[in-house]
Amino acid sequence: MGNFGMIFIAMIMLRLTMIHVNGEPLEDKKALLEFLQKTSSRSRFLNWSRQTAVCTSWTGVTCNDQHTVVTALRLPGFGFRGTLPTNTLARLKSLQTLSLRNNKISGPFPPDFSELRNLTSLYLEFNDFSGPLPVNFSVWPNLVVLNLSNNNFSGSIPNTLSDLSNLTTLDLSSNSLSGEVPDIGTRSLRFLNLSNNRLNGTLPRSLNRFPSSSFSGNNVSSEVSIPPLPSPLSSEKQINKSKKISETAMLGIILGGCVVVFGVIAVLMVVCCTNKESRKIIGTTKQKEEAKTSKKKKAITESQEMKNGKLTFFEGSKLAFDLEDLLRASAEVLGKGTFGTTYKAALEDSTIVVVKRVKDVTTGKRDFEQQMEVVGNIKHENIVSLRAYYYSKDEKLMVYDYFRNGSVSTMLHVKRGENPTPLDWETRLNIVIGVAKGLSHIHAQNNGKLVHGNIKSSNIFINSQNYGCISDLGLATIVTPLAPPIQRIVGYRAPEVTDPRKATQASDVYSFGVVVLELLTGKYPLSEGVPLVRWVNSVVREEWTAEVFDVELLRYPNVEEEMVSMLQLGMACAERVPERRPKMGEVVRMAEDLRRGYSDTRPSSEVSTPTPASLSHMVEIGSSSTSVPQ
Repeated sequence: MGNFGMIFIAMIMLRLTMIHVNGEPLEDKKALLEFLQKTSSRSRFLNWSRQTAVCTSWTGVTCNDQHTVVTALRLPGFGFRGTLPTNTLARLKSLQTLSLRNNKISGPFPPDFSELRNLTSLYLEFNDFSGPLPVNFSVWPNLVVLNLSNNNFSGSIPNTLSDLSNLTTLDLSSNSLSGEVPDIGTRSLRFLNLSNNRLNGTLPRSLNRFPSSSFSGNNVSSEVSIPPLPSPLSSEKQINKSKKISETAMLGIILGGCVVVFGVIAVLMVVCCTNKESRKIIGTTKQKEEAKTSKKKKAITESQEMKNGKLTFFEGSKLAFDLEDLLRASAEVLGKGTFGTTYKAALEDSTIVVVKRVKDVTTGKRDFEQQMEVVGNIKHENIVSLRAYYYSKDEKLMVYDYFRNGSVSTMLHVKRGENPTPLDWETRLNIVIGVAKGLSHIHAQNNGKLVHGNIKSSNIFINSQNYGCISDLGLATIVTPLAPPIQRIVGYRAPEVTDPRKATQASDVYSFGVVVLELLTGKYPLSEGVPLVRWVNSVVREEWTAEVFDVELLRYPNVEEEMVSMLQLGMACAERVPERRPKMGEVVRMAEDLRRGYSDTRPSSEVSTPTPASLSHMVEIGSSSTSVPQ
């Protein structure tokens, strides 16, 4: 019996060990799968399945460090409809953050959410919830953020909200709540929004510290303390006392009054002399304070507008966050480009995205959104997908995937010794092929009329297949550049383009040619005032071809023919006359021919490093069949 007991215990411990090793919270996983199965949603946006790991693979799910329980569920904007299924999410006993905002969930507040005793943040805004709020909010003692705004909740605001001693943010705006506002102004509360409801009565004194905008759209008034009126009895005593004043005292009062009058006259004379200066100072101060107040109001308005806004996601995006998550994310500036500033944003669930903050948009909201829809629906392996965008009067944001290795410009122009793995020949060839395919695909869109308008190496990345991938599509036609472009940016621009908003497909080809030459030479498109295109042409004419290529490329044997062919391709694309430049479809064919040529000769490793003489001879021969700009 003892042996049997030991064996039984050992089996249980083995089972528990397996669960922890696998890192799978099996009960939580089961609850989530049931939730998905019973919910009417666009589940194709979710990658949840029994075969994948819930903690490391599932969109919107965050676990603890040990991967034993689910601690956060963020599913904003996933198209969930109807009422939430009972006994599913409520089984996630360790859940701390729940975000179901920006869906179309209806029905009452889920009563079984009272089982989620560890909740610290609950986001249910922008849904169709209705009915009364929960009576007993004290079941969530750790709640810090509660946002139930933009629903159809009705009834009164529960007094039990005052029991939440850790609550810092409460947003119940844009519902149909009625009755008087209870005393819910706990010391921890920092943000309160009860606007646009049907509340009435007098606000508790504890809520007077919040701005009037927190209560706008209601019929409420602030509680103002009025000093008590003097009682009739005390007034009568004062009258009787005054009658007892002696005549001597009265004479003293009169004489004292005369002295005061003369003193006042003297003061008035001094004041009159400095009146003009005083008015000037007062006027200036008033103007400054009005400007400061105006600026503060504007900042509040913009902040409120951002808080009430929504990100628009495109189909196929696996990202699970919304605007508020984005605004809370830690941001790092990656660079300031022609059309705005780009940030690396790290969200709370460790997701990293790139956010471009676009400035000086010249089009209205409708045109901007139409352009974003065109760009967001373009899916190609060599074009960086636009995942989401945001538009308001003062802010325009675009969200992309993050590329850990940075742009091609960063990889190419990093200082020698700082980059442990400089771009080799094969990688540069793949970049050219990828960018050519991506740009060709762009030019085929919108009935063959779509233009990129801002091709440069800092807008090119390397995708998971190690090919070039183009970003920043769609901005050139809707944005006025912030300032005159810096010199190296001018080097990408075709000679005929004076306004970047009027770029053409031919000017895209020119910019692509400059990128090709940049990859071959390792030089900036404009160096010491000399355009790269002009420098390459002059070197080729002088038959110093070996001087053209990046010294890193000269280390690779058996690629001299492909290097020269790519040089000819770049020069043909960078022709000064637009009509003489090839179409991108033809460029793709030539680039793929380079790939085939490289693959055919790659096994032979006995060929020596190309010499200046051999390279010059090749360019001279190749130039007879390929137009080289002068």
